[in-house]
Amino acid sequence: MSTPVQTSHSVSSEKTVRVINGWSFLLLNLATYAAVLVLVIASSHSHGLSSTVCALLAAPLLLVAIICSSGFFTLQPNEAVVLLLFGAYKGTVRDSGFWFTNPFKKKNKISRRARNLNGDKLKVNDKNGNPIEIAAVVVWRVRDTAQAVFDVDNYENYVRIQSESAVRHVAGSYAYDDGAPNELTLRGGSDEVSAALTRELQERLAKAGVQVEEARLTHLAYAPEIAQAMLRRQQAEAVIAARQKIVHGAVSMVEMALRELSEKKVVNLDEERKAAMVSNLLVVLCGESEVHPVVNTGTLYN
Repeated sequence: MSTPVQTSHSVSSEKTVRVINGWSFLLLNLATYAAVLVLVIASSHSHGLSSTVCALLAAPLLLVAIICSSGFFTLQPNEAVVLLLFGAYKGTVRDSGFWFTNPFKKKNKISRRARNLNGDKLKVNDKNGNPIEIAAVVVWRVRDTAQAVFDVDNYENYVRIQSESAVRHVAGSYAYDDGAPNELTLRGGSDEVSAALTRELQERLAKAGVQVEEARLTHLAYAPEIAQAMLRRQQAEAVIAARQKIVHGAVSMVEMALRELSEKKVVNLDEERKAAMVSNLLVVLCGESEVHPVVNTGTLYN
């Protein structure tokens, strides 16, 4: 019976190294080129053994000077260089300036500046299954250069794909705007949703040595196929809410009118006249069009 082979993933860790100041080594490199030039001139003006010796000395010096020229590099603020020597990680240079290192070391330059990832509009289903369109912008930077280079294949592509996956997951965890009472929704809790998206992105991108500084929703809407239906529903809800406020206010005003008439003894109304007055006041207060009064020259009972 064969036993399954267990594989483990080793997490890389950045280590900072010091390199040689480039200006001092540049003088030495230029002196080497000058020595090569002197030897070439001396070889052309001499004969026999002296010419051969000068030529033999000039060739290796020129080769050394050319090889050393590839060891120079510059760094701007918020940039770093990952150094590799025959496939082995030797360290990261973070200090800005003009530097020199072993010319056989491979130099991978990485920007540590903040970057914006403006995500595309994604069509997903919210918590209630309604299709919605959502997009987000992510502000991120490289925190650990070793993890960014060695632990993922392409950290920029990794950030893009994981950001899209995180946005889809967060969108499916909340309702758009029709949640239960006191339930957090995508539309009503933008700050809380953005914080949740930032946390999830940080968990996903930590293995790539990436620091997520901020994540915000830039687009949120119902999908076109249900947008009109949802708009009619929102309009109906708005009309109902407005009617409730109108009716509540009208009833309060009618109650106040009846109470004032009774307390100040302006007129004595029986139950039938009170009912007629309530009906008329509610028509006046709740009607959408202008009310035209009708003057009754008789009595209420005729």
